[in-house]
Amino acid sequence: MGNPTHYPHIVVHSPALDGSRRVTEGDVTLGIASHLDDVVEILRLADLDRIEVEESDLIEWQGGGPDDWPGLSEHEL
Repeated sequence: MGNPTHYPHIVVHSPALDGSRRVTEGDVTLGIASHLDDVVEILRLADLDRIEVEESDLIEWQGGGPDDWPGLSEHEL
């Protein structure tokens, strides 16, 4: 019997104090994102760029969705 198709379980974790969010697949940290574009790039580098970042059921967004990047709004001087 062939192996079942493996669907990765990607988690974008809750924002850290600086607004960055860890991106993991299972127990493996793929990278740290501070913007939605970073998530796209991290998945591309992990050869997972076929995933539609904002709409995919394969991505679990914890502590906020694709539009929640609290660190981005605090760059005012």
